[in-house]
Amino acid sequence: MDAVWNVINAINGVIWAEWVLYTVLAVGLLFTIWSFFGQYRALTHGTAVVRGKYDDKDDPGAINHFQALSAALSATVGLGNIGGVAVAVAVGGPGAVFWMWVVGLVGMALKMTEVTLAMMYRNTNDPDNPHGGPMWVVREGMSKWSPGLKPIGAIIGGIFCITLLISTLTGGNMFQAWSVADATQSNFGVPRVAVGIVLCVVVGAVIIGGIKRIGAVAGRLVPFMCVTYLLAAIVVILVKIADVPDVFALIFKSAFNPEEAQGAFLGGTFGLALAWGMKRALFSSEAGQGSSPIAHSAAKTDEPVREGVVAGLEPFIDTIVVCTLTAVVILVSGAWNRGPEAHFEATPTIVQTTDDDGDVKWTVESDTLPAKDPAALKYATDWNDGDTLFIIVESDADEKQGTNLKQLTGEVETDDQGVQHIKWSPIESEATPVAVDKGIYANYPSASLTSHAFNRVIPGLGTYLVVAAAWLFAISTMISWSYYGEQGIVYLFTDKAVLPYKLLYCLAIVAATLPFVKTDAELDALTALGTGVMLWANIPIMLIFGYQAMGAYHTYMGKLKRGELDSHAAPDIVDVVEGKDVE
Repeated sequence: MDAVWNVINAINGVIWAEWVLYTVLAVGLLFTIWSFFGQYRALTHGTAVVRGKYDDKDDPGAINHFQALSAALSATVGLGNIGGVAVAVAVGGPGAVFWMWVVGLVGMALKMTEVTLAMMYRNTNDPDNPHGGPMWVVREGMSKWSPGLKPIGAIIGGIFCITLLISTLTGGNMFQAWSVADATQSNFGVPRVAVGIVLCVVVGAVIIGGIKRIGAVAGRLVPFMCVTYLLAAIVVILVKIADVPDVFALIFKSAFNPEEAQGAFLGGTFGLALAWGMKRALFSSEAGQGSSPIAHSAAKTDEPVREGVVAGLEPFIDTIVVCTLTAVVILVSGAWNRGPEAHFEATPTIVQTTDDDGDVKWTVESDTLPAKDPAALKYATDWNDGDTLFIIVESDADEKQGTNLKQLTGEVETDDQGVQHIKWSPIESEATPVAVDKGIYANYPSASLTSHAFNRVIPGLGTYLVVAAAWLFAISTMISWSYYGEQGIVYLFTDKAVLPYKLLYCLAIVAATLPFVKTDAELDALTALGTGVMLWANIPIMLIFGYQAMGAYHTYMGKLKRGELDSHAAPDIVDVVEGKDVE
């Protein structure tokens, strides 16, 4: 597996170069200025549209604006908000949160633009199953310029679909399944593969029904899971309200200044905070990826911009609200820079070893697993088989991290006599690594760190509520991303390929829970690959055709100001949620 991770990391090193991050920010700023800060219109007019004041059952499409937003949010408000934020803070430090906010704000303009374009070029030949997204934009857009350009547009659209499928299987599927399995295993000791099988059955039962069933499920599930999770986060923050001002001060300070190592946090530079904040925000909100336009293309409307401003609400809800609350909980609880949960009797000795290829690596001499300290057991269970842990060692300097500290990880396993041991994962290092102290840190990757953060403030809350939220978030995200991938399959092949795709998608859920991803870094590499390749495919499409979206945007807003758009009293909220107002 080392070779596979090396290849993935090499690709990520190219597609996530710093200039790529600055380019995405610049494009978001471009459309922010071009739309005269359209974020305001998303928060005002977009809210009115979602409430059903502009719904019309005679408009083309399959679901109402609320259900389209819910379907898109069910893909964005997921484990990225619970697990992705945790990874960003754990590795990038508190400063990563600031850059998440920046991406959330400019992401609103990106979403408005890409969804407006998708609505302009969507295919509604089958009213119950509309097709839309960047692949249709580039194919039909180039064809509109000249029929001879349609084959070129079709090829570019195909490239986008390939990146879409990569992201579908990695971030939209495997990241979700792995994170839920890890949180469930670390809190309740349930085998990861058992979690994968249950998720596979549940998701499979929903996605067979198509976009209407997905929209119906999302319309009920998303509001419930968001409100429940947010209320729990607010309660935790209120308990620690005295520390909240210091947390926000730390976020702003760390956004531009290196943060020194503290406890489990290994330290971070400005560049690291920027990269992790942007990557996690882009992964969570999907701004600029071109995925959300696929869900929004199913909305009932004859005004492309109307759905565009609805889409602008997504990054605000996802990043500015949900991600921020998660980050504050992690920071205010001290989970990000927590201390060790167990201790060796003496500082462990690091020794040389060789892997199967004969390469020299370093590992810990002892595999003895000490019991957790009594203080740690106040908000965490004792060691379970499959739990991962680490010690901190000094080794080769890492320029990006700004430190010479590394994690040397291990996994808990029980022998035939029922005695628990540590199965260490050797590391590479030019210099001889040296353990910094006797401490053993429990590894809380992804959603497990968020769960641990809740438990540190209110013991038991993270164990049950966060794990339950992780399940709901993951299921909702996977059913929406299955639809995204399905649209890519339809574009590349035909409707006949959809069923085999859905079966493969469900099998990938189980595969993700098998033990091949073990650390935050590996999890990030998997999701960064999917997010990055989509940005590379979609941002150029937005830049080429963005002028059309902005032209339509200003025309629509002119009609809105002049009172030329038909509207009506808001329907009953239950009818809006269930989509009955457009039946």
